[in-house]
Amino acid sequence: MVHIPYLQPFADVNKRTSRLAANIPLIRENLCPLSFIDVPEGDYVEATLGVYELNRVELLRDLFVWAYERSARQYQIVRDSVPTPDPIRLRYRQAIAELLQDAVRTNQPASALDGDAGLDRVGVLTGDREAFRAQFHAALDSLHEGNFARYGLRPSEFTAWQNQRRN
Repeated sequence: MVHIPYLQPFADVNKRTSRLAANIPLIRENLCPLSFIDVPEGDYVEATLGVYELNRVELLRDLFVWAYERSARQYQIVRDSVPTPDPIRLRYRQAIAELLQDAVRTNQPASALDGDAGLDRVGVLTGDREAFRAQFHAALDSLHEGNFARYGLRPSEFTAWQNQRRN
């Protein structure tokens, strides 16, 4: 946070780059990132001028600690509000996509694809099959023109499948 703005290696964005770079060691250690969103601009300017004009880092250090403690509290609030990812969906993301592609491209019903042979082909473990089927059917039921590309489908494939379902 001190050296990049002082050295001015870029024509612009030196301070922003330095604030982003300050997160590198935090993220490497799996700590929450630092955000300067609510740091008063005057305090930041005063702290950086203290470094450049007086060669004193104390003010910037204190500002950094204050901002980090604030960021850590905010990060925890956001983290607590985000639901836990479904382990089946994470583990079998590619398998769901493969079966979904097959359902759309071959226009077969999901029940024809999610039998034991189909699940063996995509590598679904026996104990995970019921939960997998539920995830697969949910993905197929929620397929629409805003998300079909996520599954590696072309617009023409999706449109043909959608038209076939309507008939």
